[in-house]
Amino acid sequence: MAPTTQLRRAVASSYLGSVIEYYDFLLYATASAIVFNKVFFSSLDPLVGTIASFGTFATGYLARPLGGILFGHYGDLLGRKKMLVLSMSLMGVASFLIGVLPTYAQVGWLAPAGLVLLRVLQGISVGGEWGGAVLMSAEHATSRRGLWASFTNAGAPSGMVLSTLVLSGTSALVGEQAFLDWGWRVPFLLSIVLLGIGLFVRLRVEETPVFKAERERSSSLPLMDVLRNHPRTLSLGVGIGLAAFVAQSTLTTFLLAYGVQAGNSRQDILNALTLSSALAVAGIIGWSAVSDRVGRRPVVLAGAVLMGIFGFVLFPLVDNGYVVIALVLGQAVFHPMMFGPLAALYSELFKTGSRYTGASLGYQIAGLGAGLAPLLFAEVQRSAGTGAIPFILAAFCVLTVVCTLVLHETSKTSLTGDGDAQRGTGQLATPPSTHGAEA
Repeated sequence: MAPTTQLRRAVASSYLGSVIEYYDFLLYATASAIVFNKVFFSSLDPLVGTIASFGTFATGYLARPLGGILFGHYGDLLGRKKMLVLSMSLMGVASFLIGVLPTYAQVGWLAPAGLVLLRVLQGISVGGEWGGAVLMSAEHATSRRGLWASFTNAGAPSGMVLSTLVLSGTSALVGEQAFLDWGWRVPFLLSIVLLGIGLFVRLRVEETPVFKAERERSSSLPLMDVLRNHPRTLSLGVGIGLAAFVAQSTLTTFLLAYGVQAGNSRQDILNALTLSSALAVAGIIGWSAVSDRVGRRPVVLAGAVLMGIFGFVLFPLVDNGYVVIALVLGQAVFHPMMFGPLAALYSELFKTGSRYTGASLGYQIAGLGAGLAPLLFAEVQRSAGTGAIPFILAAFCVLTVVCTLVLHETSKTSLTGDGDAQRGTGQLATPPSTHGAEA
């Protein structure tokens, strides 16, 4: 089949798979802010219940590096496609089961325990999904790798739009009390339908040509190869991505709960989140395309600096009712500059035989920031108010700036050939013009 046809299918599969994965994963994020504290932690003080709800939300992020290791290991040995089919299936089933889980009022402590278990399975799934989806696009691409790989990252806000629309639509349709009683389950139950659609598309994509060409050179222990030979690259990758994830969960999770406490209506916040998430899709794709022309580093650096500054006006905007402005600027303009280029950047840091493992591990360790930030900020808010939160966000942005400055530019790195071995030192691999590979 023509390479361009497979590229289109690979990009469509990666985008759709990411939409489905993040629909399920971020549906939980929204529900943890506005529903689960009442349904699964109803015996606790409201603020403590919110913290406990965010705690179960964080477990999914804690499980993501494990998913990156497990799926990355077998993805580097057996192929990207097999692992992507498995990760999607695991996510769909786990999310469906959340939709049929009994509440605290029905079974007591077994309800939050079951919620935590299913959240861990969600985390393992999304931890394995991202790396494979990015590589399916990046390794099929013959040019504009940043653009094509970014469709996987664009799936995150797309999934947020879908999950928020379904959640808010269900709430508006059935009413407040019915929504808390049973309506919140509907979006989770729909996961099984999305799973069927996603698998149909994903099964039509062939394995990547880069993996086929390099398969015999793959390490039998990809994780050990990354940890032993590329610790510096892995560490820099984590540092570069950390602020993007902290900012992401601040804007899409913590701000939901804070906005309601500040006097904004839940529906207004959900509407603002839906709008900003939709606009973020264009932002991610657009800034990633720019990174193909000017490099990954300039775009990420600009985003980190702007987000660090923006944190100091974020909460005053929400306090004064300007939720739409706060979310659109943060989620659709500044955050995509940091987040969009990460898909291509992580895939360019590691050689083919350990790329799934290395990219997944770096991205998912950085992703811990998204899981822990709402929990940290909720505790900071409880003890000292929100005044310290912008300084914490700015500190993460400074870390991203430093790590990005230390790392060499990766946009002209080839994904094939003997240049792979140079990635661990932070040097550029052989330019694509030599091998006729990706630009």
